[in-house]
Amino acid sequence: MAAVRRGFLVILCAVVLFALPQLLSVAIGMAAEGQSWSSARRDATGLSPSPDTHPAAIIQVFGARTWGWRGNFAIHTWISMKRENAANYERYEVIGWRARNGGNALVSSRGAPDNHWFGNKPEILAQYEGPGAETLINRIEKVIEEYPHKYEYKVWPGPNSNSFIAHIGREIPDLELDLPPTAIGKDFISGSNMLGSAVSGRGMQFSLLGLGGFAVSPVEGFELHLLGFTLGFDLDDVALKVPGFGRLEMFERQTP
Repeated sequence: MAAVRRGFLVILCAVVLFALPQLLSVAIGMAAEGQSWSSARRDATGLSPSPDTHPAAIIQVFGARTWGWRGNFAIHTWISMKRENAANYERYEVIGWRARNGGNALVSSRGAPDNHWFGNKPEILAQYEGPGAETLINRIEKVIEEYPHKYEYKVWPGPNSNSFIAHIGREIPDLELDLPPTAIGKDFISGSNMLGSAVSGRGMQFSLLGLGGFAVSPVEGFELHLLGFTLGFDLDDVALKVPGFGRLEMFERQTP
């Protein structure tokens, strides 16, 4: 009987630790919501340098709160890349509704690389530029081409838009991609594998189809995963990772 009580207390503590931050983020309202998704802002934010003034190759990974009530829980992520002296960015993302009736959910476009996502301003989650960026773009495009879940989409627990970007991160460790807890679906490992590297491509991750598990990595730190939510601590950046709010850095980063 004592063992049953201990087990119940452990489960109760886990539910409270994962659910309480999420409930608080819902109460606060973490995402913008206009009167209609069709009239929400989709214009560029200026986070991506103009090809006219930035000839060098550049890679950027973005994340923005999703539209409406779901934005209190999750973000949508995408990757934008520009080759050296290119006149446009190439943007890649997974759009759920396109997978209906067996369609291809993977979208490639030359639209704004850094636009508001239905009213919500994105943030840069990873950026890579310099001499090696052109070669890295070739590698990323090959990973995108071979992505195994182009015709699959599940809002939860994956594969979804965040699972796609996480797949790129695992295959391209050079990006050192550290997706926040709000990137629900990141814990789904492609191929429904239970073991793999963490999203950054470093360390390791154990995942039960994205429903539960953990990750240990020099980039992400230590993460516990439960039902798509993440609770963890990043030793490198001294930051807490909590559902709903994302990363809570304990010290302000110094600008070089």
